[in-house]
Amino acid sequence: MQDNEIYSVSRLNQSVRGLLEREWKLIWLTGEISNFSQPVSGHWYLTLKDENAQIRCAMFRMKNSRVTFHPQNGMQVLVRGAVSLYEPRGDYQLIIDSMHPAGEGLLQQQFEALKIKLSSEGLFAQNLKKKLPHFCKTIGVVTSATGAALQDILHILKRRDPSLKVIIYPTAVQGKDAAAEIVQAIEIANRRNEVDVLIVGRGGGSLEDLWCFNEEIVARAIFCSNIPIISAVGHETDVTIADFVADLRAATPSAAAELVSRDQQELLNRILDRKQRLEIAFDRFFVLKKQQLQHLLERLKNQHPQTKLMIQKYNLQQLTHRLQQAMRYQRDKKYHKFAVLYKRLNINLLLYRIHQQQLYVSKLRVRLDSAVNKTFTAKQHQLVTTCSKLDSLSPLKVLSRGYSLVQTEKGNAITSVSQVVSGEKIYLRFVDGIVISQVEEIKVDQ
Repeated sequence: MQDNEIYSVSRLNQSVRGLLEREWKLIWLTGEISNFSQPVSGHWYLTLKDENAQIRCAMFRMKNSRVTFHPQNGMQVLVRGAVSLYEPRGDYQLIIDSMHPAGEGLLQQQFEALKIKLSSEGLFAQNLKKKLPHFCKTIGVVTSATGAALQDILHILKRRDPSLKVIIYPTAVQGKDAAAEIVQAIEIANRRNEVDVLIVGRGGGSLEDLWCFNEEIVARAIFCSNIPIISAVGHETDVTIADFVADLRAATPSAAAELVSRDQQELLNRILDRKQRLEIAFDRFFVLKKQQLQHLLERLKNQHPQTKLMIQKYNLQQLTHRLQQAMRYQRDKKYHKFAVLYKRLNINLLLYRIHQQQLYVSKLRVRLDSAVNKTFTAKQHQLVTTCSKLDSLSPLKVLSRGYSLVQTEKGNAITSVSQVVSGEKIYLRFVDGIVISQVEEIKVDQ
């Protein structure tokens, strides 16, 4: 700024406002309320004063809606706000963002200051918090030995899981020595290392009653503990520094007991449910495997060599039976023919000739029976032999040994080089197909 520079009133007020807001971002101020007003806009306007001075203040509707009491003239309060300037009138003022009764307000100021300090040091970091054991065997409780909170915890633990072992580290939870005793109890529990998790807390009370859980030494003892700690201070609406540092916050001591204990009936129901599901799964598995085994046995049975041999044997028996029927039919036909002739002889010849013919017929019958039986046996043997020779002489059998059949385009067999001419197509038949070739050259053996 230069000495000869000329400012307008608006620019001056704007510059002063900027200086004030940069220099006094947030301050705590205590004083007596006077000239309090609340217009229809919902904003609060008041003056804070002491014996020697006063300052105009404003608290906008979005901020004053969180104040738990109604301000009145003459009331001593502790406020936090930013120093500013109302440019249209040039009024120096304080823009308030929180307000507390003077006594409780000092404690709240200390609470906010410690909260900011510990948060900046990383004591509230989520990634540093320890996980609670899945199943706890021993629970440690840091609280008053005569308080109602301890009885609530013990009652819930006994009801939900009587097998849990509970170790009590008695300590004061109110008064000037309470913070040091709580720290000592936490250190003893860590030194003995006899519990799986620690519940640190007490029942409800005023801000002053709960203040030992807002002490810095308690917060640092909780943070340094190797044992996971559950903070269970006051009622659900009560919030302490211990809640932010602890590995887990419970709304009440009773809620903390619920968190660390297992409901035996619920566990039993879960075990029974999983047992039933496991039995159903095993039943399905066994049925599936049994079906697969049955399917494999059927396939093995159908493809077994003995089964195929039995089928071939059955087919052979059918063919033999048909052959025997055919032979019997031919024999019966000849018998019928001879019977007709015999009848004709009996009618037309003399008795002598009849007698002679009878003898002759008898001989013929014997010879016929013998010939038929012999012929049947021979034909049967001949059939077997012929089938064997036919199989061995089959062109396909010969071709399967590496030979091939040479044919002309019309399908005639070629047995000599004299049957082909150069450039003619010939067909070579193998066991699995035909190769078409063309004659390029003919060589005759000398």
